[in-house]
Amino acid sequence: MKTAIVLHPEREKSLKRKHPWIFEGAIANVIGNPHSGATIDVLADNGEWLARAAYSPESQIRARVWTFEQDCVIDDGFFKRKLQQALDVRKDWLSRNDTDAYRLIASESDGLPGITIDKYANVLVMQLLSTGAEKHKSKIVNALSSLFPGHIIHERSDVDVRKKEGLEPIIQTHVGELPNDVVIHENGLKIKVDLIAGHKTGFYLDQRKNRAITGALCKGKRVLNCFSYTGTFSLYALKGGAESVVNVDVSESALNTSKANLALNFDETSQAKVSHVKEDVFELLRRYKEQGMKFDVIVMDPPKFVENKWHLVRAARGYKDINRIACELLSDNGYLVTFSCSGLVSQDLFNKIVADAALDANTYLNYVQKLEQDSDHMIASYFPEGAYLKGLVCVKRP
Repeated sequence: MKTAIVLHPEREKSLKRKHPWIFEGAIANVIGNPHSGATIDVLADNGEWLARAAYSPESQIRARVWTFEQDCVIDDGFFKRKLQQALDVRKDWLSRNDTDAYRLIASESDGLPGITIDKYANVLVMQLLSTGAEKHKSKIVNALSSLFPGHIIHERSDVDVRKKEGLEPIIQTHVGELPNDVVIHENGLKIKVDLIAGHKTGFYLDQRKNRAITGALCKGKRVLNCFSYTGTFSLYALKGGAESVVNVDVSESALNTSKANLALNFDETSQAKVSHVKEDVFELLRRYKEQGMKFDVIVMDPPKFVENKWHLVRAARGYKDINRIACELLSDNGYLVTFSCSGLVSQDLFNKIVADAALDANTYLNYVQKLEQDSDHMIASYFPEGAYLKGLVCVKRP
């Protein structure tokens, strides 16, 4: 017996616009007894076939669409085609960019819901965040092995969001032997990446073009790099001719990696221009303010402050607080490069937060440029939720 879900009347509209999520409240009836991760048909209330999806009985997103084509089978060939299509659509971008590390699969935006795959030199790292992705793990690994022979395939499905799908965190290497560190190349720089314990799949590939934009602002400037992690913004700042750079992070291991990255790219004289401070950014900014410190470029790239809509107000206060003090530490005609990677914070809301921060700091800011995730982190027209990273380059008017 085929398993299927039947939607309430009028709840098929988003599916007909190709949005791939079906929430629990949209479902009127479940036909059969589909298990977690099972492939099911999605039907309108009048019986019209709409899509084929992966079923997730524990998630508010009860089903995620694999295909809107009725004759499409979710088999090994399906995943190989999807991976090849994702690679093909990035070929022009790859030919224009100097890097051997990029996002191959951006989940729903590449037609593979709950699946993220990043390539770091000869290592492919995947995160599987949905029951459907977990169900077809072996097919995904086989497809990657076919398209990228000789590559190591590692899984970093160790994020809390899996719990919403009833899944446990998993870290494992499926093909080959994972080295302790991988060195990638990006715009003439060498960057050490921790694929075992690093953030996300190991590194923030989404900030690539924003690092380059920031580096171009730094010639002769005093730079403060907040939430510096492994210091990649500082590499671009130094490459751009910065006079000095201060990297601030609470993680000693991240700061040690930052020092290693500096040594990979610069001589001792240049390395001496960069200092590392292991401290809470919020506390350090306040002390710098008391000391009357000034910087010409401040990079504010904090971790995600908001995981759900109930935390949004508190997160907005946090973003406002750090940007307010940054405005006070910024020299006249200096640049604030500030980001939010929280998907629930819209660009308009972020603009307002930064504007309010400047107002409270009695500072005049001009927005010079809006920033977003790099183009390999594609955003499908039918899936605006794929746009999560937003940023601003601001200049402080005297």
